[in-house]
Amino acid sequence: MMRFGIDRTGSASYRLRHQFTPEVGKMNHEKVVPELLVEKDALVGEGSIWHVDEQVLYWVDILSHELYIYDPANGSNRMIATCQSVGTVVVRKSGGLVVALHNGFAHLDLDSEKVTPLGTDPERAIPANRFNDGKCDPAGRLWAGTMEFKGAKGQGALYCLDTDHSVSKKISSVSVSNGIVWTADYRTMYFIDSGLNNVRAYDYDIDSGDIGNERVVAQNEDAGVFDGMAIDVEGMLWIAVYGGSCVKRYNPQDGALLRELQLPMDNVTSCAFGGANLDELYVTSACQGFDEEAKKAQPLAGSLVRLDPGVQGVPSHVFAG
Repeated sequence: MMRFGIDRTGSASYRLRHQFTPEVGKMNHEKVVPELLVEKDALVGEGSIWHVDEQVLYWVDILSHELYIYDPANGSNRMIATCQSVGTVVVRKSGGLVVALHNGFAHLDLDSEKVTPLGTDPERAIPANRFNDGKCDPAGRLWAGTMEFKGAKGQGALYCLDTDHSVSKKISSVSVSNGIVWTADYRTMYFIDSGLNNVRAYDYDIDSGDIGNERVVAQNEDAGVFDGMAIDVEGMLWIAVYGGSCVKRYNPQDGALLRELQLPMDNVTSCAFGGANLDELYVTSACQGFDEEAKKAQPLAGSLVRLDPGVQGVPSHVFAG
């Protein structure tokens, strides 16, 4: 039986606390009220990632060409204009950030806010495409994929920016490149192409960055499409479901759907573990195409919110180049 309660700590912000007792063989549906952190009308909020050292969350609004730095210590949400679509952001070991833009990979200096290209744009000849989601692997390489602006089938690819700034194509004919994570033993990579609406696993070689032995480990059987993804300390996958109003937790060993956190916004886009103990789940969403009536019905759409997942995540990897 599942039990949960809600603490109301203010008229605009609610902090969820819930307890549940899993029933063997049964998935737990949980309707939750998230804590509102940053009220915003992000067209396509995405790319959430927690910086363990700085204790801040980076996230982006792809189509508004903005990168944000949320500091839970004071509630601030610094905005940096990227001047072109920005699909994802990661921390750079040598300082600053690396972003995946419409025109390729780039370094972002946090003091000057200057953007400097890294490597070559692998899709310079395909202006209809842009970069979307991505993350760093355990060796410090940045993996990020592309998509046609309207999501045309098979027009994108998954790329890897190596630490020497060389760029290589890893997967071709991708429709909407999205969530990507690695296991704690560094032997498996999980990847989402939203056009296929599943999670595929690959054998992963940390030394070479080679992947192989593709297989499907989770398939969405319900409304919406798989979008961003995070992984917890138990090796379970947390997946934002665009058009599905939820975040789902899957066991990639058998494809079992373990939990479904139902949220009050349709287009959930990404999730990231954060907080001092990595036991908070930050969630972004989109309100692109919403009219006034739709926004009124979903006031949290496009905002940054936080949930209590009941499990810890793992630290995100940083770019080593």
